[in-house]
Amino acid sequence: MWGPIEEIAVVTGVSEKRRSRSSSIQNRNSNGEYVVTSNAGHVLFIEDDPATRQSVASFFEEHNMPVCAVAGRHEFGRHFAGSNPSLVILDLRLGQEDGLVLLREIRSRSDVPIIVTTGDRRGEIDRVVALELGADDYVTKPFSLRELLARVRAVLRRQALGQAARARDPERGGFRFGGWQLERRVRRVIDPKGDPVLLTKGEYVLLVAFLEAPQRPLSREQLMQATKIHEDIFDRSIDVRVMRLRRKLETDPNAPRIIKTERSIGYLFALLVDPF
Repeated sequence: MWGPIEEIAVVTGVSEKRRSRSSSIQNRNSNGEYVVTSNAGHVLFIEDDPATRQSVASFFEEHNMPVCAVAGRHEFGRHFAGSNPSLVILDLRLGQEDGLVLLREIRSRSDVPIIVTTGDRRGEIDRVVALELGADDYVTKPFSLRELLARVRAVLRRQALGQAARARDPERGGFRFGGWQLERRVRRVIDPKGDPVLLTKGEYVLLVAFLEAPQRPLSREQLMQATKIHEDIFDRSIDVRVMRLRRKLETDPNAPRIIKTERSIGYLFALLVDPF
């Protein structure tokens, strides 16, 4: 439940009227960074605009989401080395710094979930490259604080479900989606009529990759990593597998409603998924 608020600020790089800040977010260091009392389980927000840092940090704190907000690469390095953030929000336009370079650095060191923010004319290109480099989601500026918080919570939920699934026997359980059911132990897919649908090994692992990240844009690179069976798998083979999988799942493969194409990015599994 969302608490009563006076106004949801929309982040544009210029601060707007906001609610009063919680007491913990008023603690700043000598560099003007907004820090939290404890580093456990917090969001690390990397943004060079002070008004945006304050808006996001204040709003998240008021909704019980601890935040450490820093201005750029140098501050990020100090905080990341000494803490264990649950998620990173990274602005790709960090003044003279390149956020994509920092994204690549983070991903080379950690599998922490990352949401990127973009807002200039190269936004689409940056989003595509960021997803290819391993970002988990993106938000375009101007964005509402409520939407950003919802996306953070959604990514953290997906991560928790993935961790729980990996902790269990990987051959137990399965997924339900749109009347369909996938059963891991027997590697069986059942259609809404109750009939089994035969999938090849490649189609099966591709479907599992989609079901583990529903309603989230996935780049071809991400799908290649998730479904790699042979070392010689190549980019266009993902498109072929998606086409074949659509023929078995979609009522009309030429107008797909389950596996949708995300222009210049990759694909998105559009249905709600219920793991069991």
